[in-house]
Amino acid sequence: MSPLSPLNHDIRLVVLDMAGTTVTDDGLVEEAFTAAARHLGAEPATMLDHVRATMGESKIAVFRHLFGEEAKAQQANRAFESAYADLVHGGRVTALPGARETIETLKSQGRTVVLTTGFARSTQDAILAALGWQDLAHLTLCPADAGGRGRPYPDMVLTAFLRTAAADAVGQMAVVGDTSYDMLSGVRAGAGVVAGVLTGAHRRDALSGAGATHVLDSVAELPALLTELDLQTRSTMSAMESTTFVGR
Repeated sequence: MSPLSPLNHDIRLVVLDMAGTTVTDDGLVEEAFTAAARHLGAEPATMLDHVRATMGESKIAVFRHLFGEEAKAQQANRAFESAYADLVHGGRVTALPGARETIETLKSQGRTVVLTTGFARSTQDAILAALGWQDLAHLTLCPADAGGRGRPYPDMVLTAFLRTAAADAVGQMAVVGDTSYDMLSGVRAGAGVVAGVLTGAHRRDALSGAGATHVLDSVAELPALLTELDLQTRSTMSAMESTTFVGR
């Protein structure tokens, strides 16, 4: 059965990205990266294209690609996390319009919500604390919680699936994010809905090209989409039951 089959649209688990999807980015990743590169004596301008292209990927993986040596990558990652934390504490991180309400609505619909990030746990916790979101989602995950591999690997999505036990099959998951790496992680995890949002790093063509089943203007449109898919599922199931009854 295809992941797009209406029978797989009984979405019980929603895995949401943070920066660019539910939380503003406004160039903070690039700003923190620039600080980290300069800390290592590197010229950030020559690296920013790669940083932009890999938005959504685990940050340590980006630094490994750019600096090669593990020691330098770890040093750059620590400098990045420190710089980003300073921006968070400086009040530079806010929730995207409708994000909190979206999560609350999804929960009221009986769905389990998990927030994921490519940042380290300390940075994720700082963002959650700054927003007052510590208890908003059922679970929060960073790459370290999933064995160390972040997006585009499916590990965080599958960890959410296993830890919450909210869905009976991977097709009952929705993965939502603003980058092609979010889309790839959802596709590789077998999610029934892989939704891109246009509030972050990547545009419609990049999201669709990476396997998005839907592209939304913002995460605020997600509850209505899932409600519509619920109705389609019920309609399909009802039609199948009617056909079976008539066949008897």
